[in-house]
Amino acid sequence: MLYSAREGGVLDAKRRAAARALDFVDQGMVVGLGTGSTASLVLHGLAERIAAGLRIVGVPTSRQTEDLARRLGIPLTTLDDAPELDLAIDGADEIDPAGQLIKGLGGALWREKIVARASARFVVVADESKLVPRLGTRAPLPVEIAAFGARATVRQIERLGGEATLRLHDGRSFITDGGNLIADCRGLPLDEPRSIDEALRALPGVVETGLFLDLRPVLVIGTAESARVIAATPRSVG
Repeated sequence: MLYSAREGGVLDAKRRAAARALDFVDQGMVVGLGTGSTASLVLHGLAERIAAGLRIVGVPTSRQTEDLARRLGIPLTTLDDAPELDLAIDGADEIDPAGQLIKGLGGALWREKIVARASARFVVVADESKLVPRLGTRAPLPVEIAAFGARATVRQIERLGGEATLRLHDGRSFITDGGNLIADCRGLPLDEPRSIDEALRALPGVVETGLFLDLRPVLVIGTAESARVIAATPRSVG
């Protein structure tokens, strides 16, 4: 497959960010394993370090991540067996100047948020194109909704402003690992992300939103030349 110079530059930036994020992983940690293209690069790097003697156990955020981790030989556990994680590493679709995130274009936002909230430190790996002045600048806001009454829920979402489109995959409804649907929303009033997050989650058919707020993530941002770290204070779990 042929790649443009820009695509190659983005991939290089993702690789640099993924490699730098591995510096946060120590012996004996329980690590949340994210979903998506950048997170998959992290998994490949972890597998190399495990082969060299690193001892960790991972908690995957999706079946896709679980399958890849097993193929790479990464030991796995569950949140039931390890309800408090040392670290989670995941990607993001948008990052604003306050470190607030939109996630979920990969369809695993519900599990990703559960894992992130269970982790003492949340490391977000991304290339610099994901930095935006305001959430919703480039990416839609994914909202996970129950399959029952999905069209009615979409109408309720649209009454908050903007448009919501049920996500498709190969011409069929996209089904999450939790058996739900995804509504991709554009034009919602995201100047006050906490307010719209609360309004969305108050709707009976909404399972979770792709707004990842107040998690104080450590940001590892890859560029064509390097990866820079914007640190945050570790959070208490619970």
